[in-house]
Amino acid sequence: MSLYQLNDNSLAFPPIELALTEPNGLLAIGGDLKPQRLINAYSQGIFPWFSENDPLLWWSPDPRAIIKLSDLRVNRSLRKALKKSPYKITLNTAFEQVIALCADAPFRNDGTWILPEMQNAYVNLHQLGFAHSIEVWQTNSVDKPELVGGLYGVAINGFFSGESMFYTSANASKFALVALAKLLRSIDVDFIDCQLLNSFLADMGATEISRENFVALKQTAINNSVTENFWQPRELSVNTK
Repeated sequence: MSLYQLNDNSLAFPPIELALTEPNGLLAIGGDLKPQRLINAYSQGIFPWFSENDPLLWWSPDPRAIIKLSDLRVNRSLRKALKKSPYKITLNTAFEQVIALCADAPFRNDGTWILPEMQNAYVNLHQLGFAHSIEVWQTNSVDKPELVGGLYGVAINGFFSGESMFYTSANASKFALVALAKLLRSIDVDFIDCQLLNSFLADMGATEISRENFVALKQTAINNSVTENFWQPRELSVNTK
């Protein structure tokens, strides 16, 4: 089966059922990272992922990793840390810093897929109101707050597809995830799209579901419209009560 080549003059993607089973639901090649193509992709549960010197690749995994917010795992040590509130959590106040730090995260010892062209594409999406960041700040310093953790992803109405996260201080990325979960619960969204499972996400309660089930959940979330100011920059709470 040949891989579908995207047409530069069309935003259309092939049916996601045509994605290859291995590796990880590879669906198509080519195209570009312009905002409208990215929005069209995410609205169908498709995302770009490629390494340096690779062509632009598009994916729709089956199974798909998600975190059901009711299953978000906050263990005893994390719950204790949340009660101490050592960090300040914000929404959409430092998107460019977050994506740059995700690209340079120290655990990425095999290189990064968040290449400069990817960073530019998601900054454009952020400026258009479709990509968002959660920031975690260390504030117990005489100097200005230090960004020590965060995550970013793409949102279409209530559907949030997580892209990456980073931390330089204990539990900081977990704080970002808890804050995002609480934010989404406030509009009755019950899951976060995690795309592909890894050990960190599994520890936080992520599971894999079929693509068919994911598509149904995704569409329900997309149909959940949000208010104009829902993603406005502000401070967030991580109170889990």
